[in-house]
Amino acid sequence: MTDAQKINAYLQRIGFTAIPKLDFDTLHALQRNHLHTIPYENLDILRNTPLSLSIDDIFEKIIVRHRGGYCFELNALFAWLLRNLGFRVTDYMARFLLDEPEIPMRRHHVLDVSIGTERFLCDVGVGLVIPRTPIKIMDGIVSEQNGECYKLEKDNFLGYVLYELKREDWRQLYSFTEEPQLAIDYVMPSFYCEKHPDSIFRPADMVHIFTEDGRKSVYDRELRIFTKTGVEVLNPKTEAEYERLLNFHFGIDLSE
Repeated sequence: MTDAQKINAYLQRIGFTAIPKLDFDTLHALQRNHLHTIPYENLDILRNTPLSLSIDDIFEKIIVRHRGGYCFELNALFAWLLRNLGFRVTDYMARFLLDEPEIPMRRHHVLDVSIGTERFLCDVGVGLVIPRTPIKIMDGIVSEQNGECYKLEKDNFLGYVLYELKREDWRQLYSFTEEPQLAIDYVMPSFYCEKHPDSIFRPADMVHIFTEDGRKSVYDRELRIFTKTGVEVLNPKTEAEYERLLNFHFGIDLSE
């Protein structure tokens, strides 16, 4: 498959039908479509299927086999798409701060995407709380998005810190510093997330995808469907029922 064929397959996978342009509207649509069509999931980790950060392997998994992944897979592949469309992309390492009692290790991958002289934070590698719209990288910037509100603030040690407004209080989501990273720099933190007994990805199945009015989330095989009107909870009783649930709600076919 040529790069042009791969790009077309990727755009088809995320339901992007417009002609891509090097502008904010295209970047916004690509990020939003990605979050609404490709799930965040750790199922390979729980089933002892080795992860690969090779772009060819990630493309095969996510685009060809319609699976999902986590940040080191999702943002690596999204960066590949953006670069091949002509965007200037810089990869950064981040610290995920939400619910952490102390400053944690760097174990998150985020993207800096340039359009002209402006730079935007893009991230399709978080399952629960994440801006669906690129945020301009600027100290003190506030972004309101469909009832959600985020801001970036500069910290002397942490670098840029992304906050979410939650019940009238700002809570930290993650921070990133502006040292460009190479693909090899993600191998060690990804291996930690995949194999270390303290990794948050090892206790239970996690699958998430965004919808127009909320999200669908699996934790420990319980599915919760969040909408503006409430939450529906489904608890599959058998393995077959669970696999049908994954296929219907997330497009994941574990029978492969």
